[in-house]
Amino acid sequence: MVLAACGGLLATGCATMPDSGDVQVVRGANQGDSQVRVYAVAPRANADPNEIVDGFLEAMTSDDPGFATARKYLTKQAARTWEPEESITVLTTAPAREAADRNADPDNEGRAYPLSGRKIATVDARHAYQPVSPAPYLQSIHVVQQPAADGKSKEWRIASLPPGLVLGEADFLRNYRSVNKYYFASGEDWVVADPVYIRQRQDPVTRMDSVTQTVKALLEGPTNWLKPAVDSRFPSGTELAKGVTTLTTDDQSTLKVPLNAKADRVGGEACRRMAAQLLYTLGDLTSVRVEQVELLGSTGQSLCRLGKGQKSEFAAVRNTDRQENPYFVDAHHKLMMLVVGAKEANTPVEVPGPFGKGTTPLRSVAVDRGETRAAGVGQSGRDLFVSSITTEQDSLPPVLSSKAAKPGDRLSAPSWDGRGDLWVADRDPAAPHLWMVPDGTGAPVRVRTPWLGEDARIESLRVSADGVRIALVVTRGDRTTLQIGRIQRQTTGEEPVVSVLDLQPAAPRMESVTAVSWAGPSRLVVVGREAGGVQQIRYLQTDGSTSATSVLPGLNGVTSVAAPHGDSVPHDDSAPVVADSGDDGIVRLAPGTNWQPVVKDGTSPVYPG
Repeated sequence: MVLAACGGLLATGCATMPDSGDVQVVRGANQGDSQVRVYAVAPRANADPNEIVDGFLEAMTSDDPGFATARKYLTKQAARTWEPEESITVLTTAPAREAADRNADPDNEGRAYPLSGRKIATVDARHAYQPVSPAPYLQSIHVVQQPAADGKSKEWRIASLPPGLVLGEADFLRNYRSVNKYYFASGEDWVVADPVYIRQRQDPVTRMDSVTQTVKALLEGPTNWLKPAVDSRFPSGTELAKGVTTLTTDDQSTLKVPLNAKADRVGGEACRRMAAQLLYTLGDLTSVRVEQVELLGSTGQSLCRLGKGQKSEFAAVRNTDRQENPYFVDAHHKLMMLVVGAKEANTPVEVPGPFGKGTTPLRSVAVDRGETRAAGVGQSGRDLFVSSITTEQDSLPPVLSSKAAKPGDRLSAPSWDGRGDLWVADRDPAAPHLWMVPDGTGAPVRVRTPWLGEDARIESLRVSADGVRIALVVTRGDRTTLQIGRIQRQTTGEEPVVSVLDLQPAAPRMESVTAVSWAGPSRLVVVGREAGGVQQIRYLQTDGSTSATSVLPGLNGVTSVAAPHGDSVPHDDSAPVVADSGDDGIVRLAPGTNWQPVVKDGTSPVYPG
């Protein structure tokens, strides 16, 4: 009967198999969300202390509600005080439990078990991932004997342990996923991504599903690192209505979000901006399709609605209907454009103006977000020029010049932010500076960089579209690392004050970083090398965590890389990653393919920004 049933199923499948029509490209399923589940097992009667420690370490990796089973391995006092939501320590692999060190307990009342590993990151109570350079991790779990439930015997239980959760990277990525919360750049009308980690499935402590966890994290406010540069439009104290643990869309794909009384008096434009923060934040979740957000007050009254069609009003890059095109500098030091999606996509097109005509020979270039202007560093590296690339015009005088004696110590490649300001680093050893040119034509503003001194040199930079974060390739001694800085702006009198503060590592496991490009609101594509390894190209989150689609196909001798912005235009095969691969020249990588040559001679590939 089983064979007959299988035969019937096969026949049915063959009958519906398509036998005509065009071949179409389809995307494979995302393999990042593992379906593996770990179920915690309570300690058995008369378990020895080794079993107690091992069982608890395993139970920490489960989805057990409230970590109730994990708490059974603890003494009553430890079970009351242990707060697994307090923090997460991420190790390269699961913590190694060493043999008990009986000498560590002079009173001989228990046993101490050392835990060891390589620490690579922590996640704080606000869900912020904080990477560290891999370093030895050494903590201990102390096990004691306490009266058993029958009151006649004793059982081993854990009396003290490290704070929070301690997980290997594989278990961490199985249980948690990165999402972007969105807040408004301070004093502006566009949003900024703030990546955090939430549980893949239901949170063991709050019992919230992933959608509700994400909304709750948004309402709690920005992470501590980003907080000084952004604002939330939700009134202070705004929370989800009491008891809400699940949020689902209706048949119109509308997500109704009930809030507490703090939001009751919010209306009009302020409410629309609150809804925009939610709509952007929920856009990263593949588990739910949200076409519209509706905010509800404490009595269930509707406060406002916002649909996906209105999201672009709050985007850092507003030209969302146009596909981005990559540019590069050819062998004759002229600016060329590759038309994405064209039949002859590998045929460069000369742009109008002095950059395209070659009257201003270029060493490096940056194209503004609207693709109407470009900034170029001259061939000598001394001068920074700005010119139209849509109309013909004569060469203009430089907006900024370096006094460094050596070409390699002069100006870095420039970068535009979304508001139209231009950024460049002067690497003169005698006077290293980071400069911002307002609107690309104003008087250059020296950016305050308290971390930039004799021991630090900016090799290259890329500013985010929102103008709040800057990716910096910085050399200190014999190490070249990738750092993310927070941009803060204020005006005192008539002079703007711009600072880049609180640098944090974005690729701590890379010993040497060669190039970086933004590849979305919180994602970077990075060229670098890990200790003892070969050069690789990979995606990283701005918080330093590894992206689900991490490593790109190998390519030798890469000196620069460029990726499309990714959130302004749907990412498809017509928007490739572009790189300068040295001997192979300019090459491109469309999703699902390998690197393909574009032109043999060329440098400085860039997308707008």
